[in-house]
Amino acid sequence: MRFVLTQPKLDIAPVVAIRIVCRPVLAPPRLPPRIEHRFLRLVCGLPNGVNRALFGAPAQIDGQSPATEMHALIRLAALGREESASAAGRLSPEQARARIRANTAATAGPKRSLSAIGDLAIPGPAELIPGRFYEPAGIGLERRPLIVYYHGGGWTIGDLDTCDSVCRFLAAAVPATVLSVGYRLAPEHPFPAAFEDACAAFRWAAIDNQRLGIDPARIAVAGDSAGGNLAAAVSLHCRAEGEPKPAMQALLYPATDAVGGQRSRDTFARGFMLTRADMDWYERHYLPPGADKSDPRVSVLRAADLTGTPPAYVATAGFDPLRDEGEAYARRMQEAGVAVTLRRHPGLIHGFANMTAISPTAHAAMLELADAVRAGLD
Repeated sequence: MRFVLTQPKLDIAPVVAIRIVCRPVLAPPRLPPRIEHRFLRLVCGLPNGVNRALFGAPAQIDGQSPATEMHALIRLAALGREESASAAGRLSPEQARARIRANTAATAGPKRSLSAIGDLAIPGPAELIPGRFYEPAGIGLERRPLIVYYHGGGWTIGDLDTCDSVCRFLAAAVPATVLSVGYRLAPEHPFPAAFEDACAAFRWAAIDNQRLGIDPARIAVAGDSAGGNLAAAVSLHCRAEGEPKPAMQALLYPATDAVGGQRSRDTFARGFMLTRADMDWYERHYLPPGADKSDPRVSVLRAADLTGTPPAYVATAGFDPLRDEGEAYARRMQEAGVAVTLRRHPGLIHGFANMTAISPTAHAAMLELADAVRAGLD
């Protein structure tokens, strides 16, 4: 495809064209996910100059600018009035869950092939926990590395399908077996239900490793956003209870402090997909009135002592309300003597783990995380 851009039409024509194209793509009724995916890949793959001509120059905040394709996605979302998965609390949990499933289906694209994928049920504290195994080729049948993965979604939305592309990516790129955990969601199951399920799933994987063919010394916990919170909370719990600990924790833009007060929650309060209003909506569902927001099982940043927790790789996004609390948690672990790699991706936004199939910048960031997990499990 060839693009010819001439002046003086750049200030009006491209905006009109994008509005015409993106309205049917991003605003209901939606097109099939494969069509949306092709459109998003096309936009993200445009040369930088073309992208800037169509969407304008990205703003600079905190001395950083969003990657060109991230800026394009932000502008498209704004045009389609789909700034966030929960639409700042205007949707019911059921509607928000349907929205996030549609959004992740569009960004994921065709499914990556693996050696084997299968659903299973994990014994839980209240009911069976849905799980899904991802087996890449070429890692053998015994003493395999394992990643226990917890999906994001503010403890309220998301499921095994919304993190399917992330788990397939990690299984192939590390490579390792991945166990995805479908923990209970709020508001039907408020705190500490998700935490309890997360701990039970890790305990099951660690104890049943002989039957599963997993090397007990090579089990990592990982997760994005609320899932990163759960991975960190599981790591703290295992240390406190003297249970087998993960070999490492990989935390993608984790939520670490429901008490709040971090500058990034204000700096990026709106306009970058995840909003502060979204976080308030999620936390209201997960932490009903009377819940202690400083409880370290949810606000891991408030834990009194972080010594002895597993080595960690913490990735944050430059344009994310949760950026500062994730980085504060990494620094607190470092101060406690924990081996930590902290990596801020300055051009990315919250949710980039689900964008590897459309965004080159997100793809590179996730390859970096996969390298860190591989090193941590060697």
